[in-house]
Amino acid sequence: MSKGDGTVTLAESGTKNAVELPVMSGTVGPRVIDIQKLYGDMGVFTYDPGFAATASCQSRITYIDGEEGVLLHRGYPIEQLAEESDFTEVSYLLLNGELPTAAEKMQFQNDVARHTMVHEQLTTFYRGFRRDAHPMAVMVGVVGALSAFYHDSTDINDPHQRTVASFRMIAKMPTIAAMAYKYSLGQPFIYPQNHLNYAENFLNMMFSVPCEPYRINPVLAKAMDRIFILHADHEQNASTSTVRLAGSSGANPFACIAAGIACLWGPAHGGANEAVLKMLEEIGTVDRVPEYIKRAKDKNDPFRLMGFGHRVYKNYDPRAKVMQRTCHEVLDDLGLHDEPLLKLAMKLERIALEDEYFIEKKLYPNVDFYSGIILRAMGFPSSMFTVLFAVARTVGWIAQWNEMIADPQQRIGRPRQLYLGPTRRDYVPIGTRG
Repeated sequence: MSKGDGTVTLAESGTKNAVELPVMSGTVGPRVIDIQKLYGDMGVFTYDPGFAATASCQSRITYIDGEEGVLLHRGYPIEQLAEESDFTEVSYLLLNGELPTAAEKMQFQNDVARHTMVHEQLTTFYRGFRRDAHPMAVMVGVVGALSAFYHDSTDINDPHQRTVASFRMIAKMPTIAAMAYKYSLGQPFIYPQNHLNYAENFLNMMFSVPCEPYRINPVLAKAMDRIFILHADHEQNASTSTVRLAGSSGANPFACIAAGIACLWGPAHGGANEAVLKMLEEIGTVDRVPEYIKRAKDKNDPFRLMGFGHRVYKNYDPRAKVMQRTCHEVLDDLGLHDEPLLKLAMKLERIALEDEYFIEKKLYPNVDFYSGIILRAMGFPSSMFTVLFAVARTVGWIAQWNEMIADPQQRIGRPRQLYLGPTRRDYVPIGTRG
């Protein structure tokens, strides 16, 4: 529970209506005014489009300070986790609140590995999609169908079933994602290899074929692991809020995660890194960069630089700093610094970090800018970028969903509205309408 921190009095001008509202403080971050009794006491709602100033829940998982550029998972800075930890350990941390011991980590890895395969009948679902279907459309459908196969982990009131569902989602998401990619190519599905770590296993399922051995590049595997860590959770963003809202109705966990995937697909959310690549392709060559920079500064020009700035961060996105280093490591290893599109991206990066306009408006390159470049260099098509985001974010969704289910204050989500439509009017028979 949040601790009390006094009250504020809200009074309606011109009347004697007033109400005292409790002020709550978390362990860190802005104080929060508890408005739960506002409607009952004063008959008014609050109006906050986009929930920019509204706390929808209490959480102990992730903290963001956008002004300072801080991202903490259970108190640990994202920079430390990305450099020192691995995705399996971060997954354990998000789910359980503490870093695991060596024995706990081994047990967790084994528990997840038991569920990496999918039911063989699930593979027939893929044949119902066109080969050119967007992988995110496939992901929404297949993940939503999991509840039809795993009936023994859909009772949200059973802690054991919730745990099993958590393991299944984390374990199966890379398999489902790689199958979506293989299906689009007409290549056979590659089964998971549980002796590989999470990132290595995913790369193997994505890029290996049965007719020849596949060598996992350790630099790319480390980059993939970091990308997963950096996207694992990000507080109450749109897709996480969607998972919580769906879960508040009592929906099964597979349906909730499918809802999160559907929300993530939006270009303003998970599709941003795909939009970065499309922007780079539109710019085309390095010599056209000044032209597009000028357009980006023009308020009357609809063009916007994708991958710069952030809804929450008004400072450098801490994930972007790690992603920037990883980007250059990957490009160095693959010898791709001279690849035209990547040279173009590096030119944009330099300008954004040096140009007074971008510095003044704090439009720094964000995590989506670098992740798109890395994934393209690694051989992923842009249509798979958001899918990889979903693979990584699944553990955050699951952690948030579990926390919500266990919260005794949780109620079904039901936002209110400011109604601007017609007032009551009587029905007019069609023959007498003017």
